[in-house]
Amino acid sequence: MAMAAARRALLTHLRIPVARPAAAAAAAAAGTVPVAARRLLSSTTEETKGSFLDKGEVADRVVSVVKNFQKVEPAKVTPTAHFQKDLGLDSLDTVEIVMAFEEEFGFEIPDNETEKIDSIKSAVDFIASHPQAK
Repeated sequence: MAMAAARRALLTHLRIPVARPAAAAAAAAAGTVPVAARRLLSSTTEETKGSFLDKGEVADRVVSVVKNFQKVEPAKVTPTAHFQKDLGLDSLDTVEIVMAFEEEFGFEIPDNETEKIDSIKSAVDFIASHPQAK
């Protein structure tokens, strides 16, 4: 995290456009961007590529959140459990679990995606593919 903050401060100071990586990459290829700036730009894109969470880690954390939910019997929780069919939760309970996922992973899940999350598997798939999940 400290490295990302330092990189951001340096890029702001050098006034290198970070918001347009395609244009910056073209400038780097043309040789108009200093070598140090090229290194910073390439490490920024590498950091972005690697920012998604490991699916196994996400699955463990999702299962843990569901097991800790008050209305769920922990013995029934499996990686493939459906919230309504297997765990007996209603739609309001599902919304509460999704809110617990938001708190656990540190990002807001849009309402249109909340409706699609109806099982542990669908929650893991969505969270593991989301770049803001922590």
